[in-house]
Amino acid sequence: MGVLMSRRQTVERVQKVSLAVSAFKDGLREQPSTRRRAEAGTARQGTLEQEVQEGEEEVLAGPSQPEESSASKAAWERLRDGRGVEPEEFERANRFTPPAFIRPKRELHDDEPPDISLEQREQILNDEMCEICEVWTAESLFPCRICHRVYHDGCLRRMGYLQKDSAVEVTETAHTETGWSCYYCDNLNLLLTEEEMYSLMETLRNCKIIPESCLTLDDFLHYKHQVHKQQFERTMPEAQEEQAALQFNALDPDKKGHIEWQDFLSHESIQLLQKIRPQNALLRLLTPKERERARAAFLALDQDNDGFIGEGECRQARHTWFRKHQKEMLSCNVRSHGSPSSCSCTSDPFSAVPSASPCLLSIDWPGFLRENVAFILAARPNSAALHLQPLA
Repeated sequence: MGVLMSRRQTVERVQKVSLAVSAFKDGLREQPSTRRRAEAGTARQGTLEQEVQEGEEEVLAGPSQPEESSASKAAWERLRDGRGVEPEEFERANRFTPPAFIRPKRELHDDEPPDISLEQREQILNDEMCEICEVWTAESLFPCRICHRVYHDGCLRRMGYLQKDSAVEVTETAHTETGWSCYYCDNLNLLLTEEEMYSLMETLRNCKIIPESCLTLDDFLHYKHQVHKQQFERTMPEAQEEQAALQFNALDPDKKGHIEWQDFLSHESIQLLQKIRPQNALLRLLTPKERERARAAFLALDQDNDGFIGEGECRQARHTWFRKHQKEMLSCNVRSHGSPSSCSCTSDPFSAVPSASPCLLSIDWPGFLRENVAFILAARPNSAALHLQPLA
């Protein structure tokens, strides 16, 4: 009996270690471990020896693999929840609790054409209080160039959304026509519904993409080849491979030889939106500020005021949505203090569109919006990368 008790104690110790190790794997091993303890009380001597041996083998296997799967699982969870990368080296002391991102849901009327008038201008109103702390502090509020939200730089730092390398950029651009996108608008992945996000994650998993990692040109092309083969069951044509290489260069404007994870994720998110949702549904994602910029672009191109522009001009306009990082842009009259502010920009970056070659086809205002909506959305992130490379 004494020997039996000694072995039972050994089993219990091994089970405790096994439970801690397996918690890294899936967090769902508590019930089997509890059942094993209950069975151990009435098990025969041979069964106990077998369980001890199995437990020792699991412990000797080491925790490296479970820890790796735990880190990978955490990365996939951040991807699913839209939280982005959370670097461990960031000082978390005195930080605010990050907001819970709620993914959008498709509505029944989303595929119907929205009523976006060219003649009826929209009044742009920014919030009066900081989105994070809900306090008004006059001129220290930074407005988002996409949505109505405004922020304190101190609140952005405490949330972890404003690092040292980006603080100067935000300060310099938030009150200019170039503008700055808040952390909601900067993340194109947050435009995906839960179902769309699940579809994207399945594609990334099947193609062995490691979340939060950088991709080289070979990695990017290999991924594109796999996606094409899974979708069409044939090899990707050479012309498409060349286009993918051009897209990689557009996502790597600094020529570092790799693209950042967030830029890759934004590119894949906008690609998926183009593939799954009709253009009318994409048009409903545009904010009042984006619609006003589109109006300014169309009116600047419509020289004779007949409500039509050439197809070549429309195609050329797609490149101008990404001209948001030019330092020489003039300051705009966006105020985020005192009373609800309004954007009254008179000089728009899209008004300086280079002259395009004449084209017989003409495009009206609704057609202009449909042709450009994906590029308008793709231009939201602050990154200098072009997340949707327009065709020449």
